[in-house]
Amino acid sequence: MSASTFSTAGFVLPSVAFFGRRFAEYLGFFSLAPAQLRDGAVLDVAAGPSSFAAEANAAGLDVTACDPLYGCRPEALATHVQLDYRRMETKMREKVDLMPGGARFTTIDEAVGDRRAAADLFLADYAAHVAHGRYVGGALPALPFADGSFDIVLCAHLLFIYEAQLDYAFHLAACRELMRVARREVRIHPLCGNGGAPYAQLARLRAELAQARIGSELVPVPPQFFRGTDATLVLRR
Repeated sequence: MSASTFSTAGFVLPSVAFFGRRFAEYLGFFSLAPAQLRDGAVLDVAAGPSSFAAEANAAGLDVTACDPLYGCRPEALATHVQLDYRRMETKMREKVDLMPGGARFTTIDEAVGDRRAAADLFLADYAAHVAHGRYVGGALPALPFADGSFDIVLCAHLLFIYEAQLDYAFHLAACRELMRVARREVRIHPLCGNGGAPYAQLARLRAELAQARIGSELVPVPPQFFRGTDATLVLRR
């Protein structure tokens, strides 16, 4: 997915970043324990080069990852990683003032190292398992899965973060689509837009989802990296 200009956590990006995170960070910002993932199928939407699927499946969990760039050759994704990680690292170092006290990572170097480890794990696992259906090409708001295909559906660092370019109609349609493919629940993180401020349309979004019989809950989580990353939205029927 791309657009002319996107903003996230106080800095401007020319496109949705192909940027990933590790299994442990997923558990933290989605407020999940590994045991919650053992009883069914899990989908990670807009997964990018996160190593969540790789690490989860290695631990015996059933996780599928979905992203618009999946289907590309491993070498092409490695190039995306190289370019986007260099760009993101530069932006992160420019905005160190956005790191709150008590965050998961205490330095930029620590966060950068963790993200690069995620990408390395992802690239190796993608090359080995894309042909087996672990990594599926697809994008919101129209995912290539049947209704109720997964028990838990996760979506990180796409909705709300890019609020200036992905309008309210997209966010509403995306939440409905995530819920369509979920049997039990959807978890979305973070709930902030540009500069770490809360997504301004969140109350309206929750009200419209409630009209469609989709309940929602705000779950506090420890801040992971930048300001505003201290809550997750959980959707259930």
